[in-house]
Parts: sequence; structure tokens; C-alpha cells
Amino acid sequence: MSQPRITVWHEYRHEHENPAVHAIYPQGMHRALAEGLGVHGFEQVRTATLDEPEHGLSDEVLETTDVLLWWGHKAHDEVGDAIARKVVQRVLNGMGLIVLHSGHFSKPFKALMGTSCDLKWREANDRERLWVVNPAHPIAEGIGEYLEISSEEMYGEFFDIPAPDELVFVSWFSGGEIFRSGCTFTRGHGKIFYFRPGHETYPTYYHDGVRQVIANAVRWAVPRSSAPRAFGHRQPLESLPANAGESEVQ
Repeated sequence: MSQPRITVWHEYRHEHENPAVHAIYPQGMHRALAEGLGVHGFEQVRTATLDEPEHGLSDEVLETTDVLLWWGHKAHDEVGDAIARKVVQRVLNGMGLIVLHSGHFSKPFKALMGTSCDLKWREANDRERLWVVNPAHPIAEGIGEYLEISSEEMYGEFFDIPAPDELVFVSWFSGGEIFRSGCTFTRGHGKIFYFRPGHETYPTYYHDGVRQVIANAVRWAVPRSSAPRAFGHRQPLESLPANAGESEVQ
């Protein structure tokens, strides 16, 4: 199988405005994510950011992306509606989508879920333990029973999303909350994976286990050959009797 074409999208604002975030991700979270994918053998990885023309997601970029990673937080409303609709359409047509952390509030994810995607949160150096609840799932490959992150932002239930197709990870936080942290969905021909960890003030995207999960998710989300999506009026495949479809007058 040929190498998947991956685009890492990131709003890239916190690194410019918060010295603490810049210290952790001096080249941006998108670069750390791309680096992690390179460690796992992916060769065709490019990045795109909010302030580029068309947010870096031109028609050409989207049409040549097999899997799109999305991280956004403070600037969801600055993503153009037209670009968000194009991302949604590409997912429906088969592109994989990996939504990371606060991307749960992004325009594409909310449109694909059809819900508010709201949740509880707390930034207080919680310890996070992500339990593998679906050990046979390919996204959990190589993780073991659980994945532990020493400091992270807490997300807590209720998470206002549709029931996932598959639940891969459930997080427990040292403050006592739990959260559905690894959820898969299918929309049209596209596969979607939501993965919770990744607050900007913590070095989460350098964590070996987190990088393993994201790499596994990319492999899982790569489009596969499938039947075409066909809609609208169609001619019959077989010959129909004369006057077919007309009501018989009694």
C-alpha cells in the first residue's frame, strides 16, 4: 500500500501569544504532530495553519489529503464556513479525519456530529489515565492496558456527541472525572476519530504513547476502496413494464 497523504491542520495562535506554549512548542504543535508521524514512518506529511490563504486548505490540498488532523481552540469562529463545508464534504467522500483535543468545538466536527459537542473542563494539572476499553481495535495497538499522562487538562462527562460507532479509550482523571477520550465515527465514506489529549500548555504531543495512538488512528482512517456514493434520479437497470408507477384505475 502506498504512503497515505497526511495534512496536519492547526490554528497556530497560542504559540505566538503565550510564552509558556511557545516554550513547549517553539515551532508550533503542528510541527510536533508532524514530527511524531515521521517517527512512525509516515513520509507524506504536510502542515496547514489558520492564517494561511484559505487556511492552508485549498481545493488542491484537500483533494490530495487522505487523512486530515485537526487541532483548534480559541479561533474556531475564524474558520471560514466555506472551508469548513469543504472539509465536511471531503470526509463524506472518504477522507479520514482525526480530531484532537479542543477540536471537538471545531466547525467541521460539530457539523459532522450534529450536536453541541460540549463538555466539562478544568485546567489544573490533573493526572490522566486513558484505559483501553476495546483492546482488539487497531487504534489501540501497542498501547497495553492503559496510557498515563502525568499532567493534562480535564475533560469530563457528559460529552454531548452521538453514541460513537466504537469506543476505544475512556479517561480517568485524578480529580475523579471520566471521559470518552477515544471515539470513532463513520460519516458517508469517511472515518473519524476523536482523541482527547493535547492541551496547549502541556507537552502531550511529545508523549510516546500519544504519538502511537495518533499514528494508529491515521492508518485506520486511510480511505479504502468502496462502492460509489450515488444519489438522485436514476434510470432502471432492468426493463420495466409499460405504465410502471402509474396507479391502476378501478
